[in-house]
Amino acid sequence: MAQITIGSRIKKSPFHAAAAAAGATHYTIYNRMYMPTSYGDALGEYERLMTGVSIWDVGAERQVEIEGPDARAFADYVSCRDLSTLKVGRGRYTPMANYDGILINDPIAMPIREDLWWLSIADSDVTLFCQGVAGAKGFDVTVREPDVSPLAIQGPKAEDLVRDLIGDIVDEIGFFQFREVELQGIPMVVMRSGWSRQGGFELFLTDGSRGQELWDLAFAAGAAYGVAPGTPHQMERIENGLLSYRSDTDDDTDPVEAGLGKWCNMDAGDFVGKAAIIARHEDPDARKLLVNVHIDGDMPASENPWPATVAGQPAGELRVGVWSPKLERNIGLALVPVRHAVPGTMLDVDAEGVALTMTVTDIPFGDSL
Repeated sequence: MAQITIGSRIKKSPFHAAAAAAGATHYTIYNRMYMPTSYGDALGEYERLMTGVSIWDVGAERQVEIEGPDARAFADYVSCRDLSTLKVGRGRYTPMANYDGILINDPIAMPIREDLWWLSIADSDVTLFCQGVAGAKGFDVTVREPDVSPLAIQGPKAEDLVRDLIGDIVDEIGFFQFREVELQGIPMVVMRSGWSRQGGFELFLTDGSRGQELWDLAFAAGAAYGVAPGTPHQMERIENGLLSYRSDTDDDTDPVEAGLGKWCNMDAGDFVGKAAIIARHEDPDARKLLVNVHIDGDMPASENPWPATVAGQPAGELRVGVWSPKLERNIGLALVPVRHAVPGTMLDVDAEGVALTMTVTDIPFGDSL
C-alpha cells in the first residue's frame, strides 16, 4: 500500500506528534497539512464516536482571520448566507462561492469581536481567495491565517469530558456558540461544534506551542469516560448527511446543487457569486443535485468518483460510498441530473469495472435512522 511521506513541506498541527504517538495509521492532506483519518480500527472508532467519546486532531481545519473596521461587511460579502445580524460569540454555517457561482468552501463564520472574525474552513485556499477579494473591492481589513488549531472532542460523553476540563461554563455554550477560556494558562476558544452528529466541542487552541499540553489534559480528563483518539468518520458523516467539500462535489457544483440552498440568502444583500448562482438556475432542469443513495453490488474501496448511467446514457456519478453499520448496507452520495434525483430512481454505476446499482433515497439518511 502506498504511504504518505512525512516531511517539512507539509505543515503539521500542534497535535501531530501526540496523534502519531497515539497510533495514527492513516493520514490525508487537508489545507496543506497532515490530518489523521484513522487509527487502524474503523468500526471500533465508529462505535466509540456513537456511544462514547473520542478526541480528534483537526488542526488542519484552518481559520481565515479577518480584522479591521470592515470585518463584518467583508465576511458578509464573501458568504452566501446573511451574516449581518450574527452576534459576537455565535457561529453560523455558510456556503461560499466564487464569482462564477461555484462552491469553494462551507465554513463556520465566527465573530470573535466586531472587528475580528474567523472563517473556520474546509479544505481549500480560502485565505488567498479572501485576500484577493479584499484587495480588489477595497475593504478595510487584513486577512491572514492565525495561530489557531482546533482539537475536537466528539461523542455522547463529550460534554462530561469538557465539563471536567473547563467547568460549568459548558452550560452557557449553546450549539455553534463559543467562549474564550484558559485551561491552566492555555488560551483557547471553546465552541459547541464538530464534524459529527453525536455532539461535542472544538477547542480552538490559540497558542500552537501548547498542543501537547492540551492533548494530555484532554486525555487525562477523558480517562474516566473511556476516551480514545479518533478522527472525522466517513461512515458517521454520510449516515448523517454532513457534506464533505471536494469529496462530495466537483469543480462545477454550486451551493444549491450541493444541497446548501437553504443557507443561501438570495433575498438579502449582494455576495460573491450571487448573480451567477441565480443565472445557473434559470433552467433548474438543466442542473444536477447531490443525493443520498443505497448501493447494491460488491462495492470496492471508494477512492474515486464512478460514472453513473440510466438506460446507457450518462447520468452523473457516485461521488463516495461506504458501509453503514446502522443501515447494514452500502450507502453513498451521488451527483445526478435533476430529472434522476427523485427517490426511487435506479442508476447503474461502473466502479472501475465492477457493476453496481444505486437507488436514490431521502436526504439526509439521519432523518430515517
